[in-house]
Amino acid sequence: MAELLKIESYIEQFKSELLRRHSQAEENRLKENQAAILIQSWYRACRVRAYLSHLHKKAVIIQKTWRGFTARARFRQMVKEAYFIMKMNFYEEMAVRIQRRWKGFFVRKYIHNFYARKRYLEGVVMNNELVRRELDEHEELQKRERSCLKMVKEQTAKVYQAHRLHHLLSTKQCPGIFNPPFRPAPNEMEQLLRQVRYQPTTRLPSWDRASVLGMLSPTAPSVPGTLESPWIKTNRSCCPPRSILPPIASKKQQETSETIHSRVGATMTR
Repeated sequence: MAELLKIESYIEQFKSELLRRHSQAEENRLKENQAAILIQSWYRACRVRAYLSHLHKKAVIIQKTWRGFTARARFRQMVKEAYFIMKMNFYEEMAVRIQRRWKGFFVRKYIHNFYARKRYLEGVVMNNELVRRELDEHEELQKRERSCLKMVKEQTAKVYQAHRLHHLLSTKQCPGIFNPPFRPAPNEMEQLLRQVRYQPTTRLPSWDRASVLGMLSPTAPSVPGTLESPWIKTNRSCCPPRSILPPIASKKQQETSETIHSRVGATMTR
């Protein structure tokens, strides 16, 4: 019985304590609710921050992986392009070397052959010597022509002067100017005056190159300057030659020519 009373007293104390605690709990409910809300918000924020950090880490890993993949792909492309450029440069250099060797061989063998050029230069030297020799001969010939032309002009001038001074010819009774008595032999002009005849004053004949070349031909007479020169002739030789007229045709020939012309004109008009 005593135990039952103890139990009942204990129950009463428990009820009173429970009521007190319930009252205290009702009094502290708002504070506890706010504290719980704070704890929940903090916990949820921690969870969200942890999740976001996790997502951020995963995103960084994905970005890192993708960027690494794209960078490796770009680097492989750059390496491939650099290798292609290096290979093309190498091929071009080898092609240039081959072309240089081939062009050098072709030029040395077919275009600028040393031995052929040497033979060509030797031929050019021989041709130059021949041309120089011909030019020297031509120059010598021109010199001789000029000297002969000068000699001919001097001789013609002398002959012309002799024709004009023919009245100064010496005679047996009166010696001339060009044949003084104190000289053992007559002068050259005196001999020239003896060979020519008197001629009235005329113009000096013109000497051209063709006449001189014809005189210098092998069939021409001797070079003037001696006393027996062919240019020293009589008055007929110094005078210009007369033109020969054609023979006068007879009347019958004229009539036949006129009839032939008239027939030809009639056939042309038909």
